[in-house]
Amino acid sequence: MERKKRNGAQVFRITGARMSLHEDVRGRQRRYVVSMVIRTLSVLATVILWNVERHVAIVTLIAGGLLPYVAVVIANAGRESTPSLPSHFIPSPVRPALDTGNLKKSSDQS
Repeated sequence: MERKKRNGAQVFRITGARMSLHEDVRGRQRRYVVSMVIRTLSVLATVILWNVERHVAIVTLIAGGLLPYVAVVIANAGRESTPSLPSHFIPSPVRPALDTGNLKKSSDQS
């Protein structure tokens, strides 16, 4: 993942570390605002649809009543869990050792 510092230098995340607290809070605030915008649209749809399609208006009213609870639960959810290690590792390639015949030849030549 690539990020930019304030001075314009690029910073690359190469570890499995969690995101910063500032980024986490900003993401929670963004999710909360999106939920509240959806709730506002739901309440407006209730007002508009009340005399037109009452069944749909009741559904949007219920959604508008439940969304604040859902938004708070989502916004107050704990931080992300620490990434776990991979379930398996790729072993390093096996490098064959020199056999004794090659060692004698190289020492005889010096």
